[in-house]
Amino acid sequence: MSFLQLTDLSKFYGNACAVSAMNLAVEKGEFVSLLGPSGCGKTTTLQMVAGFVTVSSGRIALDGRDITHAKANTRGLGIVFQSYALFAHMTVADNVGFGLEMRKLPKAERRERTALALALVHLEQQAGRYPRELSGGQRQRVALARALVIEPAVLLLDEPLSNLDAKLREEMQFELRQIQRKVGTTTVMVTHDQSEAMSISDRVVVMQAGRATQIDHPQRVYEHPRTRFIATFVGKANLLPGTVGASAARTQVTVGPLTVEVAVQGPRFDPGAAVLLSVRPEKLQIVPVAQGRLDGAVCERFFLGSQWLYRVGSAVGELMVLAPNDGRNALHEGDRTGLDWPDHCMRLLPADDADLADGATEAAP
Repeated sequence: MSFLQLTDLSKFYGNACAVSAMNLAVEKGEFVSLLGPSGCGKTTTLQMVAGFVTVSSGRIALDGRDITHAKANTRGLGIVFQSYALFAHMTVADNVGFGLEMRKLPKAERRERTALALALVHLEQQAGRYPRELSGGQRQRVALARALVIEPAVLLLDEPLSNLDAKLREEMQFELRQIQRKVGTTTVMVTHDQSEAMSISDRVVVMQAGRATQIDHPQRVYEHPRTRFIATFVGKANLLPGTVGASAARTQVTVGPLTVEVAVQGPRFDPGAAVLLSVRPEKLQIVPVAQGRLDGAVCERFFLGSQWLYRVGSAVGELMVLAPNDGRNALHEGDRTGLDWPDHCMRLLPADDADLADGATEAAP
C-alpha cells in the first residue's frame, strides 16, 4: 500500500458534488500537485486529507492507518495555508516553535528544533522579528518552517505561493522544491498555476469538475494530454477538428485540406470518428512559403521577451506559433509564411471530453 492512499474519495454538499470518486496513491517522499481551475475540487480534496472537511464517502489511509474520520489534530500533518496564518504578536521563532509547544516538548528540544527549522529556510537572522517586519517571501518561509518543524508525515500546501509577486514566486518554487527534497517529506500541494505544478512536482493530478482527469508525470501531462481540457489548461495548444481515416499502427486523419498520419499513442479511434489534432505552438516551425505542410499569413504578433507569439491564419484555421527570439528579423502582421511540424509532435484527442468522464488512469510514481 502507498504511504498516502485516497480510495473513491467523494464530497457532497447536498446534491452538489465537490469531489467525485477520487483515487490517488502517493508514495513516501513524493511531491504531488493537485492542479485545476477554481471550483474543480482540489482544495476540498486537500481539506479532507487534512481533516478540516468531513468525507461523504471513500477512505483515506496514511501509512496503513485509516484516518478517514480521525480528528485533524491527531493526523500528524503539516499545513501551509494560502494566507500563511502567522501569529502577529509572536516572533518568528515563537511562530515556528508553536506546534512543538502544543506537543509539550521540553524547552531545550523546542529551541534546538526551531533553530534547525529556521536554518533550513535561511531565516536564522530573523528569529527575533515579527511577521509585520518580514517580506512576503520571508513570511512564506516562516509558515513552511512551522509546518516542517513538527516532522509531519505529510506536508499539505494550499496555494502557498499565490500571494507573492511573479519574480519572487518563481524563485520560491525552486526553493520549496529544494527544501522538500532535502527533508524528504511527502508533500501534496494545491495550485491553479500550471508552471508551478509542472516545474516542481513528481506527479500532477489534473482536476476538472470534481474529478481527476489525468494523473501523470509533468512531462507526460504536457506532451500527452488526455482531453481537450487538459491540452488547453496545461499550456497552449492548437486543436484542429479532423476525421479519422484508416487506422493501424499510424492513424490517418483528415484536417481541412490536409491528410496526416499520427502514431497511435493512446486511445484508438474508429474510421470516421471525429477527433481533434493537437499540436503545441512551440512545435510549429516557421519555414519559407510553400516549403511546409501549410502556408498562412500573420494576423497578430506578441513580443514575450524570449519568444514571439504569432497568430497565423491558414487553410485549417488560425494557429498559434511560438518562435524563439533569436535575434533574427521577426515576422510582421500581414507577412506570408510557411508552417511545418514534426510528425512525433501530433496528438489525437477525442472531440468530446465527455467520452472520458470515467476518471483518470494513475501513472506509476
